[in-house]
Amino acid sequence: MHKSTDIVFLLLEEFSHLAFSCALEPLRIANLVSERELYRWRLASVDGVSATCSNRAVTLVNAGLQPLARGEQLFLVSGINVHNHVSQKLLSYLRAERARGTPIGAICSGAYVLAEAGFLDERRAAIHWEFHDLFTEKFPDVQLVKSVFVSDEKFVTASGGAAAADLMLHIIARDHGRELAAAVADQMVYNAVREGSAIQRVSFRSRHGMRSPRLAQAVKMMEENLEAPVSSRQMADTLGISTRQLERLFGRYLNSTPKRYLLELRLHRARHLIVQTDRPITDIALACGFNSSSHFSKAYRHHFGHSPASQRSTLN
Repeated sequence: MHKSTDIVFLLLEEFSHLAFSCALEPLRIANLVSERELYRWRLASVDGVSATCSNRAVTLVNAGLQPLARGEQLFLVSGINVHNHVSQKLLSYLRAERARGTPIGAICSGAYVLAEAGFLDERRAAIHWEFHDLFTEKFPDVQLVKSVFVSDEKFVTASGGAAAADLMLHIIARDHGRELAAAVADQMVYNAVREGSAIQRVSFRSRHGMRSPRLAQAVKMMEENLEAPVSSRQMADTLGISTRQLERLFGRYLNSTPKRYLLELRLHRARHLIVQTDRPITDIALACGFNSSSHFSKAYRHHFGHSPASQRSTLN
């Protein structure tokens, strides 16, 4: 007789309802399509009563932070403001489950919690792209990837949203074959199932509807060197074109200049760090390539309509 796989979804406050649904529904549909109870699940939260997701819907749960039964797997599901929902009680619970041999995975921003618990050092992990700046600053020993999910590490991680469905379809295929996984995807009207190595964000070329390898390479150089920005001349020399040609590419496809586009990239990264971390604003300015706090504050106010300090004060 086939034994069911038992999964506990631990929901943190402000968890992503989309990611949770994308993780749970493929399991339900697998049972439906196969006409067998291949998967069973329970819901848990820190207080053992309920968890409120980021869209303010309240989900009732079956359990709190009690030890899992032998053979159960744990998936941590979180969302926005994850750093506000990490407690010593939660970390102690996760460490105890790890010591007991419980398989542990994480969805959306859940990798942040696993990293806080010390599980991911020197391991590959996926997290929603919006948390990449925060994550790389705080956990430099974790091998953060841009992939939609990582399934071949001890701790499985998915980046959130539809990536949770990709991971679960991958698990269903691994457990019960590709034919069942394909049937589940068909039931979901999901015809773009991705492998774990797929990149999270839409490619730069697709997003802007253009075909310029040189411009895409220039933007990649900018994104990878925000702390020590490269000049237009350096980029042009690397690409084998003139500075004037580089400026024409930015003007034609992005209605911008290299200098202005780079400044916007640096400011948006700074905003992520202000919103998602408690780092001093002066440190954030340096991390985003600003040598002067006053210059940073002035540029930030001009772009976003308020100062870095007032941005952070709205979060308290």
